[in-house]
Amino acid sequence: MNITIDVNGTKMEAKKGETVLNVLNDNGIQVPTLCHIKSMFPTGSCRMCVVEDIISDKLITSCSAVAEDGMKILTHSPRVTEARKVIVELLLSNHPDDCLYCVRNGNCELQGLAEELCVTERRIQGRKNKLPIDNSSVSIMRDPEKCILCGRCVRVCEEVMGVACIDFSKRGSRTVVSTAFDKGMNTSSCVNCGQCIMVCPTGALTEQNHFTGIREALTDPSKTVVVQYAPAISVSIAEEFGMEPGIDIAGIMNAALRKIGFDYVFDTSFAADLTIMEESNELIKRINENRNLPLITSCCPAWVKYAEEFVPELLPNISTCKSPQQMAGAIIKSYFAKQKNISKEDIYSVSIMPCTAKKFEAQREEMTNKGISDVDAVLTTREFVKFVKLFGINMHEIESETADSPLGIRTTAGKIFGASGGVAEAAIRTAYYMLTGDELVQFKIPELRGFKGQKETRLKIGDLEIGVAVVNGLANAKKLLDEIKAGRDDIHFIEIMACPGGCVGGGGQPVNMDEKAVKERIKSLYRIDDTESIKVSHKNPDVIILYNEFLGKPLGKKSHELLHTGFKKREVII
Repeated sequence: MNITIDVNGTKMEAKKGETVLNVLNDNGIQVPTLCHIKSMFPTGSCRMCVVEDIISDKLITSCSAVAEDGMKILTHSPRVTEARKVIVELLLSNHPDDCLYCVRNGNCELQGLAEELCVTERRIQGRKNKLPIDNSSVSIMRDPEKCILCGRCVRVCEEVMGVACIDFSKRGSRTVVSTAFDKGMNTSSCVNCGQCIMVCPTGALTEQNHFTGIREALTDPSKTVVVQYAPAISVSIAEEFGMEPGIDIAGIMNAALRKIGFDYVFDTSFAADLTIMEESNELIKRINENRNLPLITSCCPAWVKYAEEFVPELLPNISTCKSPQQMAGAIIKSYFAKQKNISKEDIYSVSIMPCTAKKFEAQREEMTNKGISDVDAVLTTREFVKFVKLFGINMHEIESETADSPLGIRTTAGKIFGASGGVAEAAIRTAYYMLTGDELVQFKIPELRGFKGQKETRLKIGDLEIGVAVVNGLANAKKLLDEIKAGRDDIHFIEIMACPGGCVGGGGQPVNMDEKAVKERIKSLYRIDDTESIKVSHKNPDVIILYNEFLGKPLGKKSHELLHTGFKKREVII
């Protein structure tokens, strides 16, 4: 049943029970918000979205007020705009004045609102917060002085990720967002996913920066500096350079990275193919032995840390495969180093990832070989964009180039790793071939594609019937894992990605992206899969050469030494 409301003198239809904010947004009227997160229950705590209700003569929060038949609303009356301006001024009264060197300068919601509402002077004086920066995490930095208590990070951490490592602490004017017992992020239950950064409206939450180490390596003549980039990167940054959103610019990226000064450029999608070779064989082995099923993917470091903290009893089920980032790093510092006659100690290995948790993963003890890390430094997608601009690269004026060999060829199976469901689909394609000797008639598995939090299907592979589940968002993962722990046994393979939509929606991606942008990136990955010819990891010619010349066979001795690892229970302050 539809109702009618009057907005700024114009009649608009609304569904019964719909909020005023939804009605306004659906009709192209933009009302500012700070605490609001689309699709989550509204709190109305920031008051930025107030509108004037003419009938009641009150200011109401449009995010929580339900539209009523006959309601008359003013969205930008003098009373409304003055109220919003005062809210911003109150927030600014104790906010640091360091916009010039804040990481969010030019991309800060509070800064944007101040400009929109013509805040040009400090009318309200407040006592500045004096709170220490939390630098303890290797992935995420917290600056409590810049926090405006909108609560978005708290809600995402609890409701989307199911981690709840941060919450409101203390009361009144002393309220802060903090970890348990106000300890460092490194001792909290944080899984480093970075989704808190994605929703933070200011610079209160940012990633740890590796710029200095990378720039020093690039200017050190004794170092061979190599770089790899994840499957999601090349379809996530075009709009950052004024190009069509979602298009694949891998070739332009290759050229830009060489112009910056990297000696070799690799596509991590190659290592995704390598991961599939190992993981699909691991799946077959476990099914044949009826041991440690379901097999759960290990590509997502945020998920792995979650498992170590919250479900350690399922650690034997997690694949022993390193992630593609770490496999690429290991191969670069072994096979590639040998091919180029370079000492692995002289290689500085950088990765560009859509994920803040990759910074944590790269420094894990398990990801080192005789004291040498597989990967030395990690840039997030948004850091890479800044890096390109720092070096003055014009992405519109360079010609596309291919990635370097012998680790340069990838299949579309490796490329779709960037989307939720891509790992499972790629693994099934190769597992089917390994078990039957034939290729799948239809490579596309629609049941595993899309933006849903949980997807499932059952597949007939030879004499086996295999149950496959795909989950994104750790809160969704918890629901499925609870079923597994309760005895559900019809699932043999589970792909888990911490971030909504998969890596394309990762915590290291450009901030302020919406669901539409994530879906465009997913479409781009699957468009690549539709148009290119090599769609299965076991047909990657570089992967075949790597096994023939160096690794031997999947799950072999050399593969286990370089490409596999293990995980153990992690004690943290919850």
